Amino acid sequence: MCAVSRVVSGRSYAGKSAEERRSERRQALLSAARELWREHGWSGVTMRAVCSRARLTDRYFYQNFADRDALLVAVAEQERDATLGLILGAIAPHADDSPFEQLRAALAAVVGHIARDPSSAQILFGGHQSNAVLGAFRRDTIQVMVNFLVELARPYLLPTAREDEFRVNVLLGIGGFVETVAAWRAGIVEVEVDELVEMLHGAGERLGARFTSIDAR
Repeated sequence: MCAVSRVVSGRSYAGKSAEERRSERRQALLSAARELWREHGWSGVTMRAVCSRARLTDRYFYQNFADRDALLVAVAEQERDATLGLILGAIAPHADDSPFEQLRAALAAVVGHIARDPSSAQILFGGHQSNAVLGAFRRDTIQVMVNFLVELARPYLLPTAREDEFRVNVLLGIGGFVETVAAWRAGIVEVEVDELVEMLHGAGERLGARFTSIDAR
């Protein structure tokens, strides 16, 4: 790169550096994809639609993402991280409480978020079966949540508890949660937010009770 090119590529424009502008364009593409996903499902997230919504050319799309699948995964990762952050924030005030009280706080946070913004559930809980990359991401996300809940409960597990069996029960709980939320969003399960939280909490407590000491309850 010649000296002039180095100066041009590194200088600021309208008070922003080249790196700041690149970051803004990437975020604009992610935001546009998230909006389209919430409105139309993942199949509505096309390169043309995203660029149109973000008011950017396909040149900038390919500067940031190898293809549409890479963009979809990036959006899904953001949503997963935000959800985990929401859960951590909800259980932080209950650090000294039992894992079942922490579970109730986490459920209340997630279900409440979905109630306030129903379309957000499209990204994590929508049907991804026909997209291999998103299907793999969904399986990975479930395992991340399983590991998270197992570690949350670990200090309370009975010495005789088999971790592999406990993990199966946690997996059942997460799968049941996803399907229940989908049915709730579709109007198949007609209960208020607080009722749903208590029902889910009760199911989680029953699944985990035989693996934990009495002090955990």
